[in-house]
Amino acid sequence: MYSPNFSELAAVSVRRLAWAMGANMGQAVDAMVLLLPGHINQEKICTACKDSTKCVSCIFKACAVPPLALLDLLK
Repeated sequence: MYSPNFSELAAVSVRRLAWAMGANMGQAVDAMVLLLPGHINQEKICTACKDSTKCVSCIFKACAVPPLALLDLLK
């Protein structure tokens, strides 16, 4: 599995988000990935995409509004 190298600022920020959620850093990153599509232009993502085999399950197409339960974790 791919393990990204975060900048120190990103790692510190994710750690603080995880603490606030009462979760681990992986769960915090998952939460950000699930929330992000609601704030990005879907057309821009689709135009740049290099893998059209996953369109049916793509979160940028499927998730117009983030799940409320996820938002509750961030309150």
